[in-house]
Amino acid sequence: MTPERLRAALRGVPDPEWLDAARERVAAEPATIARWFAAAARRCGRDPLPDAPGWTADEAARALLLAALPAGHAEHAADVYRHGDAAEKRAVLGALPLLPIGGAGVSLLHDAIRTNDTRLLAAALGPYARHLDPAAWRQAVLKCVFTGVPLAAVHELDARADGELAAMLAGLAAERHAAGRDIPADAAALLDRLAAGAGDPGGAGPAARPATGKA
Repeated sequence: MTPERLRAALRGVPDPEWLDAARERVAAEPATIARWFAAAARRCGRDPLPDAPGWTADEAARALLLAALPAGHAEHAADVYRHGDAAEKRAVLGALPLLPIGGAGVSLLHDAIRTNDTRLLAAALGPYARHLDPAAWRQAVLKCVFTGVPLAAVHELDARADGELAAMLAGLAAERHAAGRDIPADAAALLDRLAAGAGDPGGAGPAARPATGKA
């Protein structure tokens, strides 16, 4: 997703002139972003955007406000995250790949992953999660399985999944099986894919999936 695509997807919002003016003000006066950020849902609405799947109007507007920050002022993203409600936090997490901050926003991902808000967990595992180290990323994926977050939310899941994640999933599957339960279908499918690739050069490595008695 790019700022240009988000702006195009927001063509039909209730108050597009407000958004353009707010972006100009943020670019000129970065410290004012908190005021505009808080008002985005009221001025632009909260409807899903058909041309930007996975985004709502307020999230996209807030991402564009963050993208309007001039170079050297991206620390305001952390400020609005820390002081924002859940919707504002999700917007920041979604905007991180659009900002010229390298890996400086990783602490926000860790915060989101620690919460019990599954929507924040899902948002934290979007494209910016490439900055998570492998151990933290694996733990976040496992938390998705525990909390019921669909693994489809995890960006580049198959590309990053490895033998260690397979072993973690296999261990969880064994625990669930012993308790008469199964792991979610998407986790079982991932474990099957990892096990199937274990014998290939560069594959995920050994991953034994215990029988569950179910397909």
